[in-house]
Amino acid sequence: MTEPIFSADEAADVDIDFRSLPKVSLHDHLDGGLRPATIVELAAEVGHELPSTDPEALGRWFRESADSGSLVRYLETFDHTVAVMQTREGLFRVAKEFVEDLADDGVVYGEVRWAPEQHLARGLTLDEAVEAVQAGLDAGVEEVAAGGRPVQVGQLVTAMRHADRGQEIAELALRHRDRGVVGFDIAGAEDGFPPSRFKDAFTYLAEHQFPVTIHAGEAAGVDSIVDALVNGRALRLGHGVRIAEDIQVDFDAGAGDQQEPGQEQSSLAMVTLGRVASWVRVRGIPLECSPSSILQTGAIAPFGEGIGSHPFDLLYQTGFKVTINVDNRLMGGVTLSDEYELLVDTFDYDLDDLLEITLNAAEAAFLPLEEREALVEYITEGFQARES
Repeated sequence: MTEPIFSADEAADVDIDFRSLPKVSLHDHLDGGLRPATIVELAAEVGHELPSTDPEALGRWFRESADSGSLVRYLETFDHTVAVMQTREGLFRVAKEFVEDLADDGVVYGEVRWAPEQHLARGLTLDEAVEAVQAGLDAGVEEVAAGGRPVQVGQLVTAMRHADRGQEIAELALRHRDRGVVGFDIAGAEDGFPPSRFKDAFTYLAEHQFPVTIHAGEAAGVDSIVDALVNGRALRLGHGVRIAEDIQVDFDAGAGDQQEPGQEQSSLAMVTLGRVASWVRVRGIPLECSPSSILQTGAIAPFGEGIGSHPFDLLYQTGFKVTINVDNRLMGGVTLSDEYELLVDTFDYDLDDLLEITLNAAEAAFLPLEEREALVEYITEGFQARES
């Protein structure tokens, strides 16, 4: 189908305290959000060697490694974070601080994803690992609530795509569904490890009405998204930005006087959606977009260079359910507030745009309907209070 997309008449004039806005975080990895100082202290406790024992220098190493353009070096960063998350104490501390950092950034609802199967090297069982993280999350929620900052956090239990433990991890997630686990994910190398590898696990989860989000449309293209929707029964797409490969933009369409019936004249371009893109948009399948992370991993390459070439605005302007996320705060050196500000600076968004995008995330949260409605109301009131 064909839809018009319009260019902004002028840059938005905004003065926003981004950190104070009530926000929703749907795509945030636990092993990508540690504080450098915590890594240094936990590494000393378990005898793990780091590139630096100075927190400031270590934080800089993580950011530079993530920006290096080398996938090998990027993945090396997780070797160090996962290494210090192999004990109950380590998982508890990291999870607790994770919640504190979310609250400091104005997040009122967050889903934290992580792969328990990667945290068994020092003798923890899968269930013990999940329980340790949940204890840390609960402690963090309790502490920030005592300071007058309400926040709600749920676990997304993740299976690694290259491993063969999908069914086992799916059963793990279900065992903890009423004890903090709100959904299931698969992560890791997307290209070459499609969701269909875990087809039976996804069927099992669907039979038990348990929600799924899947990394798709980042390192691989539209076929990966189709696999996530068909075999994975995904309710959300992790990143999903390469759905834009199924969108055709005609920058000359708005220049002529002739229009097809039902089309509107555009000052910028005419956008035609392919079947997959149309399916995702019409059904309102949320996209967990992480602007800075996509630049680091190179998923933006098919569309150009730099944040200005990011397909986020194209997707937003054409009605996709885009959401804003950080992916890995440590490696990206960004907060969710930073990502909001980046998009405002790049695409001239105003407070109404940010509210719409934030409500997309609230409505996509893996929460019961009544809780989602309450979250939407809370966020709307929070934004309106900042307009007055």
